[in-house]
Amino acid sequence: MKIGFLFPGQGSQVVGMGKDLYEKYEEARSIYDIVKKITGIDVAKISFEGNEDELNQTKNTQICILTMSLAILKLLEKENIKAEMSSGLSLGEYSALIYSKGITFEEGVKLVKNRGEYMQNLAPSGEWLMAAILGMTEEDVYKVCSKVTNGFAVPVNFNCPGQIVISGDKEGINQVESIAKELGAKKVRILNTSGPFHTEKLIEASNALRKDLEDLKINEFETKVVKNLDGTLYTLSDDIKDILAKHIISPVKFSNCLEKMIEDGIDTFIEIGPGKALSGFVKRIEADKEINILNINNVESFENTVRFIKGM
Repeated sequence: MKIGFLFPGQGSQVVGMGKDLYEKYEEARSIYDIVKKITGIDVAKISFEGNEDELNQTKNTQICILTMSLAILKLLEKENIKAEMSSGLSLGEYSALIYSKGITFEEGVKLVKNRGEYMQNLAPSGEWLMAAILGMTEEDVYKVCSKVTNGFAVPVNFNCPGQIVISGDKEGINQVESIAKELGAKKVRILNTSGPFHTEKLIEASNALRKDLEDLKINEFETKVVKNLDGTLYTLSDDIKDILAKHIISPVKFSNCLEKMIEDGIDTFIEIGPGKALSGFVKRIEADKEINILNINNVESFENTVRFIKGM
């Protein structure tokens, strides 16, 4: 068995996420406590007791999702369940980098705190949305976006075959929704996000994070990480600081990440964090072998995953 970890990004959050893990396991609580000490943010309170509007603020969403993923990693560490390779969707790439030891826990947490604040506070004014287009090819989605005459909309997340996310303003997204359905899209679904993520509209946030990254120490990777930028493995010869700065304004090639992991022998995926979206993406990737897909987002799914892995 070759295990790969997957880490979700913004949009997967839900009030109450991680609460039962926090209440049952001291190891999980310790991670929330450490993150609070590093950031000054009461992640547990926002995640478990906050309202949707508070949790959905980008400055809160990102650090809360990261903390839940890191808490689950701590529980898996206790069970001696390890991955040979990992990848994350946008924000989730930071969880993967921390897991790999390429960046330290503390530095990763600080970066995500700042990243969330920059992406919220330095976004241009306007009503920004993201939407998933289902049932269209990459070529078709580019064609749809090129037809937008009122507003702004571009493809940004290439999740899996048949699911591509666009980012833009309300006018542009609304026009895409109409055009896409006319051209045969199965569905256009508005996502739970609040900014023009992975577009040039966030260049100020990218530049602000770039300054923080100047002091980042990059360590030797203990496990492989597949990067969103192009679906290839991170190496120490990469300009990792530049990649992470560009990460905010560049499309996410997550479908390529999954294909790379399968190509390199991963046959068991464990999604770590809120939701099950990434597990669904894996199912859409063609593979010439049987693929096991697991997810951990609460106590029951954690215990089921441990039983499955140890029973293999």
